Amino acid sequence: MSKKVEYPENVFVSLTDLLKKEHTAHSFTLLARKHKVNSILSGKHASKLRGRGLDFEEVRNYVKGDDIRNIDWKVTARTQKTHTRVYTEEKEKPVLIVVDQSKSMFFGSVHKTKAVVAAELAAVTAFRVFKEGDRVGGVIFADEGFDVVAPKRSRKNIIHFLEKIVKRNHDLIVSKADAHDETLNAVIPRVHNIVTHDYLVVIISDFLRYSPAVIKAISGISMHNDLILAKISDPMEYAIPDTKFVASNQTHQIVVDGKNKSIKKAFKEGFEGDFYAFKDEMKKYQIPIFNIDTVTDLDLQLTEVFGKMNARR
Repeated sequence: MSKKVEYPENVFVSLTDLLKKEHTAHSFTLLARKHKVNSILSGKHASKLRGRGLDFEEVRNYVKGDDIRNIDWKVTARTQKTHTRVYTEEKEKPVLIVVDQSKSMFFGSVHKTKAVVAAELAAVTAFRVFKEGDRVGGVIFADEGFDVVAPKRSRKNIIHFLEKIVKRNHDLIVSKADAHDETLNAVIPRVHNIVTHDYLVVIISDFLRYSPAVIKAISGISMHNDLILAKISDPMEYAIPDTKFVASNQTHQIVVDGKNKSIKKAFKEGFEGDFYAFKDEMKKYQIPIFNIDTVTDLDLQLTEVFGKMNARR
């Protein structure tokens, strides 16, 4: 009888862990409702994001054909010119959370693996969307396939989504690592087919070795949808320790001298160059991207990125 292997805490995630993240969903918003300044999408464009009913936009001079029921009598009396209140219809948007649980995410040097942090961020996002009253679903992709959970306005659906994440997360121990850009290449076009238009799409990944094809597919999604990217990174990806150590994968080993300043500099510049190049590419399509690390408390990072919901009210 084989002995069960015990893994350190935070290498894998559990459904209980993810359900506990619901409390974090109170502290931020991804949704640009009425363009709140603390939404990551605020200022992007006249977002078509969500709501039910009408959203006040402006007061302007009355023109023939305007609905007289929308005349603003206070402004009209003050200016002695007829003014009307203009409203835009708020549209509900289903939200699709795309979560990377491929082999490159199965790494963490200090506290948690990138895969665990990605799972936690997905859980927080799902609960936040649910609290806003919108439909939420997701796609969980790995090196050996992916799962699709259709958006629904249902807590049961969120739990189903989280269960799929946990299953893919635990499968990392036996999954075979394929080329990461090929994994992204395979899943992003499928996401594009699912969302079609008028979705909010949140992609959570380390975005390693992204290709022009991935950028093209991502930009294609953003043409008719709102899109947010969350890059998960580990400190050791950009700051190697001040010591000699052996780094290895399934086929190769190398000795890295962390005391060598030129190596440390090249390591950091390589990570930052890749991240900022990707960020600049996304700016061309007005796609926001933010970085989440595997060490700092997720609640604190989200507060820093999005701000408290009442911080600037």
